[in-house]
Amino acid sequence: MKWLSDFTSLIFPRICAACGNSLWKHEDVICHSCEFHLPKTNFHFSDDNPVARIFWGRASLASGAAFLYFNKGNKVQQLVHQLKYKGRKDIGIFLGSFYGQTLKYAPLFNCADLIIPVPLHKKKFMKRGYNQSEQFGIGLSSAMKIPVNRHLLVRTKATETQTRKSRFSRYQNVREIFLVNQPEQWRGKHVLLIDDVVTTGATLESCIHALELIPEVKISIACIATALL
Repeated sequence: MKWLSDFTSLIFPRICAACGNSLWKHEDVICHSCEFHLPKTNFHFSDDNPVARIFWGRASLASGAAFLYFNKGNKVQQLVHQLKYKGRKDIGIFLGSFYGQTLKYAPLFNCADLIIPVPLHKKKFMKRGYNQSEQFGIGLSSAMKIPVNRHLLVRTKATETQTRKSRFSRYQNVREIFLVNQPEQWRGKHVLLIDDVVTTGATLESCIHALELIPEVKISIACIATALL
C-alpha cells in the first residue's frame, strides 16, 4: 500500500549512498545526479590504459580496466567504504550492473566465459559475511549474462590489509596465496578477474599467476575503481 510505503520511508528514509541526500522513488542506491557525475575512466575502450599497463612485464593479461577513478575524499571512496565495511552489498551489485551495461558492448570484455571475484580468506569472509568483489560480480553477471564462479579461485592464506603498505610489501604480502581448483576443467576459457580497487596490482597479479596454471587460459581484469590517472 502506498501509505505504508510512504510511512516506512518517513521512519527509514532512503538516502543516496554517495552524497547522503534523500532518494526519489525512481532512484536506487545513488541519486541520478551522483550517478551522472561518477568519474568514469572509459579504460575499457583501449587495451593500452593505466590499469593494463600495471601488469606489463609482470603478468599475462589480455585486457584490463576499472570503472571509476578513486581519490581520497571523493564519492567513489565513500561508495567503496560502505560496500566493504558497512554491509552495503547493494552498492556492489548496483555498480556491477551499471558497468556491465557498458562492458557487454566492449569487444575486449564481452567475450569472457566466466567472472572470477578475487576471493577472501574464509576467516575474513566469516567476519564480513560476504565478499565485496563477488557483489560487484553479481551485478556484472546480471548485465553481461556471464556466470560468476566463486569456487575456481581459492585464497589459501589470511593476509594483513594492503592499506598503507609499499608496493614491494604488497607484493610480498600476497605472493603465492591463491590456487585454482581443477585447472584442466577450465582449459581455453576467457576469465574476467574482478576486484574492488586496483592500486599497485599486487593482489591481482598473484591471482593471475595462479590462473595461468589453466591451460590456454585468457585473462582480463575489471575493477570498480582505480587511483591511477
